[in-house]
Amino acid sequence: REVPVVGLVDELVGLAAYMHVDALNRLLQEGPTFSGAYLKVDPLHLQPLYRQLKRTPAVASVAQRQTALQQFEDTIAATSGMMNSFIMLFACIIAVAVVYNAARIALSERSRELATLRIIGFTQREIAFILLGEQAVLTLAAVPLGWLLGYGLAWLLNHSPAMDTELFRVPFIIQPATYGIAFGVTVLAAAGSGLLIVRQLQHLDLIAVLKTRE
Repeated sequence: REVPVVGLVDELVGLAAYMHVDALNRLLQEGPTFSGAYLKVDPLHLQPLYRQLKRTPAVASVAQRQTALQQFEDTIAATSGMMNSFIMLFACIIAVAVVYNAARIALSERSRELATLRIIGFTQREIAFILLGEQAVLTLAAVPLGWLLGYGLAWLLNHSPAMDTELFRVPFIIQPATYGIAFGVTVLAAAGSGLLIVRQLQHLDLIAVLKTRE
C-alpha cells in the first residue's frame, strides 16, 4: 500500500515515521491498539510512576528520557573522547611548530641586521621587541583566517558521508568557547616560541658582523 507523506520531521536520532493512530489502525487493519506512549510527568512523581509501570505486566519496557540521554552521551564520549584528545594534542603540536618555525626563519633572515643593531647600541630587550613584535602582529592577523579555515573544515567533515548514519546525526554546532581555546593555544605557542627565540638572540655573532666588509 502507498501512504502519502504530508510533512517531514528533522530528527537527530534514529529513523521514525509518525501517523495518526486511527489512520495507522486502518492501514494495518487492526483494532485500537498502542505499541508505546510518551508521557510528560512531573519530576516529583517520576520515580513512583516508573516503579508502578515496571510492576505492570502489560508494559513490556519503560525508558526514561534523562537516562537515555545520559547513556547516549556516555557512548559518544567513550567512542570519540580518545580520538578528540589525540586530535587536540596534534593540533597543539602543529601550532607550536608553525609559530616557532616562522620565528626561526625571521631570526635567520634578519640575524645580521639584529646583530648590527646590537653593535650600534640597541639593548637585548629592544631587538627582541623588534623581532617578536613583528611576529606578534603576524600571529594575531593569522588568527581570524585560522578561524575561518577551521570552520570550513569542520563543516566539510560534518557533512561528509562518514557522518551520515542511520543511528544518529551530529548537528553542526561550534561553541563560542572553541574560538577562545584556539586563540589561547596560538597565543601560548607564540609566547613559548618567543622565549626560545629570545634565548637565541643572546648568542648573535657580533664579531662576524664587525668583520664583514660592506
